[in-house]
Amino acid sequence: MQAISVRQPYAWAVARGHRRLSNQPEPTSYRGTLLIHAAMRVDLDSCGLPRVRAAGWDPSDPLATLGAAIAVAELTDVCDGGSACACGEWAKPGECHWRLEGVRPLRRPIVALGRQGGLWTVQPSLAAEVKAMLLEPPSHRERVLTT
Repeated sequence: MQAISVRQPYAWAVARGHRRLSNQPEPTSYRGTLLIHAAMRVDLDSCGLPRVRAAGWDPSDPLATLGAAIAVAELTDVCDGGSACACGEWAKPGECHWRLEGVRPLRRPIVALGRQGGLWTVQPSLAAEVKAMLLEPPSHRERVLTT
């Protein structure tokens, strides 16, 4: 399984379905399942941005944690950010926009070391824990909260 580390609040925005891309300095030919890892650093300047506030940024949300796997998505395409880019308000000019679909937040963060700067390979034990969590049926409390 491949992963990317994303600074908060952007990792939270991806995990909660508000942001369907990750701005990256380089393109990638990889397509497929991608673990979203919340980096150990927060982009403090971004926490007060109107689009982040409008998304409902909540630092007390468990998916707003640092240093943990928080979601799984499908990396479906990469936009080079050129003049024909239509990736929306979350897209940073001059960067590549890795488009994410089918985002599935994890029930709880899984503490893990990550790596800034593009793709990295998830340790087999972390991949197994993520897959097991995604296959677990919802707890009684989770079923009650979603109905």
